[in-house]
Amino acid sequence: MHDKSSAQPPIPVLAGPTASGKTELALRLGQAFPLAVVSADASMVYRGMDIGTAKPSLAERQQVPHYLIDLVWPNQAFSVADYLHQAEAAIARCLEEGRWPLVVGGTGYYIRALSEGLHQLPPPDPALQAELWQRLETQGLEALWQELAAQSPQDAQRVGRNPRRLVRALEILYHTGTPPARLPRQAPRFRYRKLILWPDWAWLEPRLEARIEWMFAQGLVEEVERLLAAYPQMPTALQSIGYKEVALYLRGVYTLPQAKQAMLKATRAYARRQYTWFRKEPGEVVYLPAGGEAAWPGLRDWWASLI
Repeated sequence: MHDKSSAQPPIPVLAGPTASGKTELALRLGQAFPLAVVSADASMVYRGMDIGTAKPSLAERQQVPHYLIDLVWPNQAFSVADYLHQAEAAIARCLEEGRWPLVVGGTGYYIRALSEGLHQLPPPDPALQAELWQRLETQGLEALWQELAAQSPQDAQRVGRNPRRLVRALEILYHTGTPPARLPRQAPRFRYRKLILWPDWAWLEPRLEARIEWMFAQGLVEEVERLLAAYPQMPTALQSIGYKEVALYLRGVYTLPQAKQAMLKATRAYARRQYTWFRKEPGEVVYLPAGGEAAWPGLRDWWASLI
């Protein structure tokens, strides 16, 4: 690592669309260099959601230390502010121990919060949130999303089709009269240098389908059954891609092939949104036009330039 007397070096970030090989590449890098992974994945924070999030195994996490995985139960709230606080603490701890922190993930909003700072938001208003959840149920997600998009396309892109983030964004808009994206930001604690995997869609798409088949073969249906038994009200965490579709299968809405097809459709759409999001990533960014094993030489060279 750089001389401690010099200015703090930038924190490396490995990002990219789902199934582009981030986890495998980070593990390979961690076996060659003294680093710890700081996850930037909004689903991996939940305990018990392992297969559907493609979470690194316990054995892999023993080989390379990981932070920000298995933090809360699926029925517990976890905000981007919670993520920012814990991720910055993990990064600071790694630096104190003389170990490189490597931020790894595909949740662009988490990465943007780290590198650009988080907007200074008002505290939650439970009454207003309850009203918005009622509207969401009666009018549908798309109507509320279009309402947000008309006021702030940036916020609409950020929240995507995530119901919790959509409700929170509209709550802030109603409460302050200003969309979240236009509120002032707090300064980030660290500088970051980002490498974004950018494989061709023709390479990525079959990997998305193969990953879904792998998840079902690993026991995704049984994982969702256990979660639904523990959390029958389907908390927001279980609205994640894969969990939502399998839950509908278990409730008789889908056949198994229909659940797989719906999951593939949602995953494709999510990956395309990630390309759109990361295409405009601010700061020090390198785009690597590869994924998986083919990305290793470029990643290794990029890492060598940091250390």
